[in-house]
Amino acid sequence: MQKTLKEIAEIVKGEVVGDESVVIKGVAGIREAQEGEITFLANPKYALFLNRTAASAVITSRDVEKAKKPIIRTDNPSLAFTQVISLLVPENPAHPQGIHPAAVVAKGATLGKDVSLGAHVVVEDGAVIGDNTVIYGNCYIGRGVRIGSKSLIYPNVTLREQVVLGERAIIHSGTVIGSDGFGFATVDEKHHKIPQVGTVEIGDDVEIGANCAIDRARFDKTVVGSGSKIDNLVHIAHNVTIGKNCLIVAQVGISGSTSIGDSVVLAGQVGIVGHVTIGDRAIVMAQSGVNKSIPADSVFWGYPAKEQSIAKRVNASVQNLPRLYDKVEELKKKIEELESKQKK
Repeated sequence: MQKTLKEIAEIVKGEVVGDESVVIKGVAGIREAQEGEITFLANPKYALFLNRTAASAVITSRDVEKAKKPIIRTDNPSLAFTQVISLLVPENPAHPQGIHPAAVVAKGATLGKDVSLGAHVVVEDGAVIGDNTVIYGNCYIGRGVRIGSKSLIYPNVTLREQVVLGERAIIHSGTVIGSDGFGFATVDEKHHKIPQVGTVEIGDDVEIGANCAIDRARFDKTVVGSGSKIDNLVHIAHNVTIGKNCLIVAQVGISGSTSIGDSVVLAGQVGIVGHVTIGDRAIVMAQSGVNKSIPADSVFWGYPAKEQSIAKRVNASVQNLPRLYDKVEELKKKIEELESKQKK
């Protein structure tokens, strides 16, 4: 597949600056791209590569007026580049087709039209799998699980009993959905397991990364809203509710019964205590520790997490502590000298 810059610009609704007849045959990052490939510039810290890249063309924002190479000016270079990738590099269609002879499907399970199951997939009694869903080898689909149509489940995924997965979901390898919540009653220094009899409900168009754990509720359900995207190595505890279109980045841990609104962003390694609320469109910056509720439309950072402007001031003050310490020591010496003179 190849396209001219003019053709690409029409597809991404951009404006060509330079030779619009240049032919593009592939895509790559701005540092790795070679002649014949197109790349993009969205992050300002890579601006110095704009005139260094070996790419034949660069997709940029409207703020960029010209460059040594032809550019396509767009409203959103990241989104435009995504469209170009889909155009020039079609997704690998080689998913498993049909039901592998080594798959084990219970008599009481229901498979929709054109469902594909890889080798050693186990589908338990009462499970329902929607049309055109693909499940790779070594996955376990528990009793009473419901999976929507056009979902894609990669190898070694476990969906425990009664879990509900929406349409067009993507679940990456090693993830477990519906594991028991961490619930124990401690009596006389002994920990007695509390039964976790709820379930997990995942909405439509949700993508969950590799090696995530989403616990079933103690009662009722743990929820991940439609359109939310979850990175690798995320733990979501029992009875957590996550709204629609959230972004949850790697190594986030969310304690039980926390409520997270719509369009929330939790950056890498954020930790959240239980029984708090994160408001709609809130952003929690990387490595923050959240120990209280956060209002909507706010940005929090730090440990414990504070409103961003306050956290920056606190951090700036901490950075000044060595200088402040030296100043205090200097003042102490001057005071001692003055006191010594007075005694004389």
